[in-house]
Order: sequence, then C-alpha cells, then structure tokens
Amino acid sequence: MRRLVVPFVCLALSACMPATRSESPTRAAVADTTLPPMKIFATPHPMPTSRSNRDISRDFLDLSFKMESGRALETMTRFETPITVRVTGRPPASLQPDLSRLIYRLRNEAKIDITQTNAKNANITIEAISRDQIKRSLPHAACFVAPNVSTITEFRNSRNSAKTNWVLLKKREKLAIFLPNDASPQEVRDCLHEELAQAIGPLNDLYRLSDSVFNDDNVHAVLTGFDMTILRAYYDPSLRNGMTRDQVAARLPTILARINPRGQGRSPLHLKETPRDWINAIQRALGPGTGPSERRASAQHALNIARREGWNDHRLGFSHYAYARLLQSVDSDRAHTQFLYADQALRRAPHSNPHRAFVATQLSAYKVSGGRGEEALALIDPQLEIAARAENAVLLATLMLLRAEALELANRHDEAQIVRLDSLGWARYGFGPDWAVRAKLREIAALSPLKGRY
Repeated sequence: MRRLVVPFVCLALSACMPATRSESPTRAAVADTTLPPMKIFATPHPMPTSRSNRDISRDFLDLSFKMESGRALETMTRFETPITVRVTGRPPASLQPDLSRLIYRLRNEAKIDITQTNAKNANITIEAISRDQIKRSLPHAACFVAPNVSTITEFRNSRNSAKTNWVLLKKREKLAIFLPNDASPQEVRDCLHEELAQAIGPLNDLYRLSDSVFNDDNVHAVLTGFDMTILRAYYDPSLRNGMTRDQVAARLPTILARINPRGQGRSPLHLKETPRDWINAIQRALGPGTGPSERRASAQHALNIARREGWNDHRLGFSHYAYARLLQSVDSDRAHTQFLYADQALRRAPHSNPHRAFVATQLSAYKVSGGRGEEALALIDPQLEIAARAENAVLLATLMLLRAEALELANRHDEAQIVRLDSLGWARYGFGPDWAVRAKLREIAALSPLKGRY
C-alpha cells in the first residue's frame, strides 16, 4: 500500500512565502497559453545496487517475512506460474506506456516471466478508479493491492475476511491493484511501480532502505537497482512458494552471490532497526487527519527518537526535513536551520542523493527569495541529473523552475526563459492538469524579489 504520507517530493516550496496563502496565482511566470506537450522518461537508467550482499540478505528477509504492521509471515508466497496482468476500469492515457515500460524492466532486470493480457483470468488485475473510491475503501491509502479479488466491489465485500488476509495467504494466484485514475501521470506511475512490486514480491516496507520503493517515505518514484535485485532473488528457481524464513535464509547467500557478485566483497552497513515509535510519529506528522500543532509535535518527537537512536543515515535527514517542513508556516528561520541540518545529515549518509535533491529545492528557494541567484544555481545544478535519473518529473520540474528564477536574478534572462519553457513538459507529467502546472509556476515565481508578492 502506498500511504497518503506527505513525501519529500510533494512538499510545497512555502519556506519563503507568507504563512497564509491561497492557491490562487500571485503573479504569472509565463503567459497563460497552451502548454507544451508532456514529456516522459522513455529510457530507464537504473543504478545497479551497491549494497553488501549481507545487507541485502537481511533486507530481503525482513521485507518478505513481515507485514508493514510488524506482524510476521510464516511462509513465503509468490506466483509459481508465468504472471499475467490486465488493466480494467477507466485508465488514464499515461498508464499503458508506463505499464509497458515497467513490464519490460521486470522481464529484463528481474528476469520475471510477466506479460500483459486482456484475458479475464489474468493473475493480476489493475483497476483504475477514482481517488474517492480508494479512500472509501482504505482511507490512508493512495493506492493498494489485495489478494484473491479482481474488483474494488469484490474487495469491499471481502474486506476483513480470511479471503483478503495476507497473513493467511498460502499462494498467489489472483490479486488486484487499485490505482487512481484522476491523479497526475507521475502519481499513477509511482503507484504502479510500488503496488506491482508488492503484488509479485515482498509485502513489507522498511524505512531503513534509502535506495528503494519499499520505503514509506516515498522518495523513490520508480523501482531501483536494489528493488530489481530483491525481485530477481524472490523469483530465483531455488526458492519456492511456502518456504519458511530459515529455509530462505539458508539459500540466499548462494542466490545473491550468483545474481549480484559485486556485492560479495562489500562491507555491510548494519543499519539499526527502525523503532515503531519513530514510524508512528512520522505517520502522525505527515499523514492525514492531524492538526498543525500535533503534526509539529510528532515531527519533533520523531527527530528526538532519531537522535536517541544515534542514527547517521537518511532517517536522521528525513527527520530534520519533516520537522523543517512543518515549521515553515510558523517559524521560517528555524525551518531553514532544520533544512541545513537535513542536508548535513544526508551528505554523510550512503545512497541518499535523491533525498539531498529534495532538500536542495527548499534551500535554493531560500536563496531565490533572498535574491541570491548564483548561490541558488550552485545548489540546483548538481541535482538536475539526479532528478532525471530518478525519473522524478515533479522534482526535476521544480528544480528547473527554481533555476529559471535564479538565472533571472543573475541577469541571464534568455537562459531563464529557455529553462522555464523546457520545464513545462516535465511539469505536465509530474503535476498533471494545466491548472496545477500553472499554479506551481506562479508559486515558484512568487519567491523571487523581482516578481513581488501579495
């Protein structure tokens, strides 16, 4: 399940904006004309995992034999026949090309026998429905996967029964994925990657994973090299449906040595477990249904836990970031300090480049707001390739729009106009409808002292 937890990528650049603001335009960044065509990430560029195989083995077991709630799974479940996938409901136009690219990657990188079909007896049904329908079924989910059903109606009728209980599942034969059809193309694709990965592979999410979609911080938009390694191991011929944790653990070293030889000689990181009280605090801080003061208190509590645990990894940076974001509306200076702490923590943490790119959007917004264009460019420019490689159009478009404002502050107006125009195709994929793209344009333009604000 992809949670409705505010991720790094969806946090508004409100650090330098008034505490109370409307979604209405403050000042247009471009003429209100037809936007250019939507851009897509046609060719994936996943980075091979650089983890130690000992770390990957531990991660594999914790992902495969636990639920997100922490409840243990007694046996491994997977498909034992070639996997077929079909699409039903009212899918948006972007879903089919994104699904085709994902299936291609699963076949070639994870070596999984998976194909798309129109047959009603497909193993996995992807039903595209409205966000309201999803929310009525699981209030805290942006999208989710369920066993032994094919439609949202069937899920509602079987919810809280043995039929849809993952813990009681003995084998995988039929599942359904429920995706929003009224979200941005990127949100639909991100849901597709995470839910299809969990439909065929591990069910758990681990906050200690900095380089994976199997993490509820939602930093990674598409399946990573680490994720493909996990899925390839999951479908290794030496494993089978119904194996226990100990049985799988005994075979993993040989499997990983064969499919990931580069991980054999690497030293493990031995990251600490993530305590449940930190997870609960983060979900209260960033999830729905919590008031502003309680969110800030929960984020502060999560940060205190991170410090208590002595973390020096991305989770410490995420804790600073979450707290900073929630401070922005009440104390911009303190928020800025927390963003700096987040960047410092992430600079020391392995596998945290995408996390730092998100922090850079916030820090560069402060620079733009202060009229320091060259300093903003120094923060933004190293992150553009990272955002593109991560296939995150929201992040890439945001960085480019900030770069356009920074270029104008540096009196490089022609370059600024080119960058701004180039960003719009990515913004259409990332933010969706034209009104959302234009709202983001105006929001970022309003940061600049050259544009003014209400």
